[in-house]
Amino acid sequence: MKYLSTRGRVRSLSFKDAVMMGLADDGGLLLPESIPQLTPGDIAALEMLDYPELAFQVLSRFVGDIPSADLKSLIDRSYASFTHPDITPVVHHNGVHILELFHGPTLAFKDVALQFLGNLFEYLLAERGEKMNILGATSGDTGSAAIYGVRGKENINIFILHPHRKVSPIQELQMTTVTDPNVFNLAIRGTFDDGQRIVKEIFGDLDFKAKYALGAVNSINWARVLAQVVYYFYAWGRVRKKTDCREICFSVPTGNFGDIFAGFIAKKMGLPIRRLILATNENNILTRFVRQGDYSIGAVSQTYSPSMDIQLASNFERYLFYLYDEQSGRVRDAMSELASTGRLAFTAAEREKVAQNFFAQAVSNAETLETIRDFHGKTGYLLDPHTAVGVRAALDLGDGQTPTVCLATAHPAKFGEAVQLAIGQEPTRPASLAGIEDREKRCETIDADTTAIKNYLATHAL
Repeated sequence: MKYLSTRGRVRSLSFKDAVMMGLADDGGLLLPESIPQLTPGDIAALEMLDYPELAFQVLSRFVGDIPSADLKSLIDRSYASFTHPDITPVVHHNGVHILELFHGPTLAFKDVALQFLGNLFEYLLAERGEKMNILGATSGDTGSAAIYGVRGKENINIFILHPHRKVSPIQELQMTTVTDPNVFNLAIRGTFDDGQRIVKEIFGDLDFKAKYALGAVNSINWARVLAQVVYYFYAWGRVRKKTDCREICFSVPTGNFGDIFAGFIAKKMGLPIRRLILATNENNILTRFVRQGDYSIGAVSQTYSPSMDIQLASNFERYLFYLYDEQSGRVRDAMSELASTGRLAFTAAEREKVAQNFFAQAVSNAETLETIRDFHGKTGYLLDPHTAVGVRAALDLGDGQTPTVCLATAHPAKFGEAVQLAIGQEPTRPASLAGIEDREKRCETIDADTTAIKNYLATHAL
């Protein structure tokens, strides 16, 4: 399997080189040259595998340059840190199936990919005798999951930008209380979109990227998306066993388009997904795209689901590549237009293609709290505000016949203030969060300025 850039000027990369490159050197995002196709028989053979074995069977179709025994070892190590024996269990409440993705070290779905990516980086760096400085931006969960994925690892420093006072208190503490010497937390005076822009600008400086051996941990790294494809297959197998369904829907709370894009890849591989329900909060650029063909950047609103407080979805370019029938020139033109005008327009034919794969709904702050409260009242099950966005969209858009799986992207204890507003009490904290406010903290506040971040990197890089 070889990899190419959405912008067409980087191609024929091995999987290992694609992982190490992160953002493609032409500014695009890396994708496999072709998507492996699975027959119904292939999918049936995967249905009831345990999670590590399923991950091996899915990932090995995209990874041609890591020996099978090594890949299996990386996978086994990555999921040994999860607290549930099923890794990503599926539960059923109030007519929806909930895929719990929060049983990793930082209680968020990002752990599923970043535990794997951290081990993969360590493996490749040891193999090559190299060092890496990871640079990433977070709207809340990626940062802590990335930090926990590489804390204390050899030959890696990690620099994470988060928007100052615009993530939940627990999200901030999960990052800033990790004091390993290879971890650097930077609170930028700005938004997540500012941080994402800075990261892309720095990776776009190829001389700087090479000099400081920069690596990407955001979902611009293909390995992140690939690891997330696995749990769509896992959920399908568990729901099919219970319902004997022929198709399935997934409702995905998303701001950056990475998690739902993993579902799109699973669908392209042959998983019988009827529709992907794209659920956003009041930062509804992706909902407007699906429903109206309007992809225009607005101001970021702060909501109870801060990990989705995003306007510019970095993984959207990957979807454009397929929407434009893999024409890299069109992708380059579109990204140039977006950079200059802040918007993209789509033809009626393109909008019809989108509608074949996606439904979409934006959920307000008030509706988020209402969903947490009502769902808890009916079932006793507590949703975090991001998962509540997905559940609300599933209940409103589901057809009542096709089973719908809602991705539970975080443990409710990470968003205690929102839960308190919804049900009148904070959620019970798991052991990993006990006393987190009293732990030693390390973080620096810095302007959302590319030059300032570059100077900091140059001073602290390996």
